[in-house]
Amino acid sequence: MRPEPRQESAPLTRHLRVREDRGHTVLEFHGEIDIAAAAELAPQLDRVTDRPGARIVIDLRNIEFFDCSGLRLLYRARTRVLEHGGTLRLVCTHPLTLRVLRVTGLTRLLPALPTLEAALAQPETTPGPW
Repeated sequence: MRPEPRQESAPLTRHLRVREDRGHTVLEFHGEIDIAAAAELAPQLDRVTDRPGARIVIDLRNIEFFDCSGLRLLYRARTRVLEHGGTLRLVCTHPLTLRVLRVTGLTRLLPALPTLEAALAQPETTPGPW
């Protein structure tokens, strides 16, 4: 069976590009993810995470800055996806962002993967309560 082709799309905001890849919705965050960016991203993220059984990958490889507003976005996205029986994967390689994720304990709930390929190739699992 051939993998589904990637469907490219235009950026929705200067901080977000959304595309479909192998049955997953990939959300690429770009630039500085602060309170202003979070306000821009939240409606788009809510729209994507509201679908039953959504398979979401959030890709943080193109961010330059990530604060507590970004953490709230990730936690909210994870909660919404699980409530709708979906899955959420996170791709992150930036050392400072990884440190923030570890220090806050978010990596226990949402482990960071090193590549988009790793996130797309992960087998589906039954979501736990948290």
